[in-house]
Amino acid sequence: MAEPTPLQPALQGLAFSIDQALPQTQCTRCGYPDCASYAQAIATDGTPINQCAPGGMEGVQRLAALTGQPVQPLNRSFGVEGPLTVARIDEAWCIGCTLCIKACPTDAILGANKQMHTVIRVHCTGCELCLPVCPVDCIELDVVSGEATGWQAWSTAQADHARSRYAVHRTRQAAKRATTAVHTRPEAPVTTAQPGLPEESSGPISGAAHTVGSAHTATSSSHAGDPKKATIAAALAKARALRAPTPAAPGKPSKP
Repeated sequence: MAEPTPLQPALQGLAFSIDQALPQTQCTRCGYPDCASYAQAIATDGTPINQCAPGGMEGVQRLAALTGQPVQPLNRSFGVEGPLTVARIDEAWCIGCTLCIKACPTDAILGANKQMHTVIRVHCTGCELCLPVCPVDCIELDVVSGEATGWQAWSTAQADHARSRYAVHRTRQAAKRATTAVHTRPEAPVTTAQPGLPEESSGPISGAAHTVGSAHTATSSSHAGDPKKATIAAALAKARALRAPTPAAPGKPSKP
């Protein structure tokens, strides 16, 4: 059983058994974001069991035995049964956009920004999610199971491997999102209240009040060890500020 990720709790009971009967391609063709979500929907909501094209008719039969739902043909609106395929990137056309890397649910594509990408075939489930995001259509699918289709082209070992790869992929994505959220969290606002003034006076202060505040700050810090000297220095600073010449109005001489 794959370890649960921070994005989804561990499946239990019938949902767990159903998930084990799915091929774990994580292709989303069933209409759900992954195989585990489809399994949970079947177990709790009675979702039809004929929506997994990669599992084919054998997959429907497996699910029918587990759920008691009747065997029914695959719903072709969710895809058709076919052979196992793996993606292949035409390296001559790859532009290194990394979009396919981000879309791959099992981290089967290796590459870097503006560097050639390649597919690690043993990790690829043939989900086809990389095809629509490629801007230059340089990805093709190679059939690797001959004429075998559905569960005849897939194995339990491959499904377990894909499930494990997907769990690691989701955990890595969750960690990346958490790191991004921490780095983009807005900082607390910084107040600019002047010493000795009410907090609502925070912000730019003009005229003599600003001069007094600045002088008080400077003198207080220089005499912090002697309260008496600090008080005298503050009084002198206030007196000097009050004696400072008042700016003259336009056209009038300033006061001496």
